[in-house]
Amino acid sequence: MEIHKCIIIGSGPSGYAAAIYASRANLNPILYTGPQPGGQLTTTTEVDNYPGYPKGISGPDMMEELRAQAERFGTDVRWEMISKVDFQTGEKYHKVWTEAGEERHAYTVIISTGASAKYLGLESEARLLNNGVSACAVCDGFFYKGKEVAVVGGGDTAAEEATYLAKLCPKVHLIVRRDELRASQIMQKRVFNTPNIEVHWNSETVEVLGNEKVSGIILKNNKSGETQEIALDGFFVAIGHKPNTDIFKGFLDMDETGYLIVKPGSTKTNIHGVFASGDAADKVYRQAITAAGTGCMAALDAERYLVEEELG
Repeated sequence: MEIHKCIIIGSGPSGYAAAIYASRANLNPILYTGPQPGGQLTTTTEVDNYPGYPKGISGPDMMEELRAQAERFGTDVRWEMISKVDFQTGEKYHKVWTEAGEERHAYTVIISTGASAKYLGLESEARLLNNGVSACAVCDGFFYKGKEVAVVGGGDTAAEEATYLAKLCPKVHLIVRRDELRASQIMQKRVFNTPNIEVHWNSETVEVLGNEKVSGIILKNNKSGETQEIALDGFFVAIGHKPNTDIFKGFLDMDETGYLIVKPGSTKTNIHGVFASGDAADKVYRQAITAAGTGCMAALDAERYLVEEELG
């Protein structure tokens, strides 16, 4: 069976950036898009914070441009999903299997499978996604400057997003399911010292209001059972992300949440020839620009590995 120089698992900014650099280095990469070609950005209507787009661009359009750029240099983009891997073959190459059962071998594998935001599971929340409902305040907060918003969550992410939005918005409602925050003490202190953040303890969102865009929410106090309606324009869900790394369990080192662990200053995993980029390995920044940067790093790391090992 042919052994390819490079296989990229996943699309999005990290996967396509890796493909562009790998192609230009004559690694002839095969990129498997996965179940959501283009990644999380395909669910984003406007991207205004990616350099090079002074007028902004829609997430799907941006991903189409990145895909076209990767194909221009020779990337073989396949609209398939990798469902199984074997990174312990005892050989210099690694094995992957497509959902259709086809087996492929490669000297290097770049993982760009990303992460998926967790949502509350409300019908109204899904219906109004990108129309007032967001899972990234840093990405979308600018659109709500001067408007009243809410953040759901009690951890560090929720606290950080609430304090970030408080710099842009006159009022931020922080909705916490319990009677205390899980966030670190320093983040709690920032929340409590920010006067325009109102914390709603023991509260759960039962419905997001609005037809074409968010107009408010209905909260329920899980102690008293009482409900209240709050008028607002933005609803930010900050209850965490789940990295799409399940198929790599047993092969690659990952933290308790499933984020892949790479060696500092690189994209190298614990398996030689396997590299991780983008949100599959980044639980801190989670931005398109940082994902693309690590995709570039992964391709360069893969190229250097092939040279050092005299492969391909």
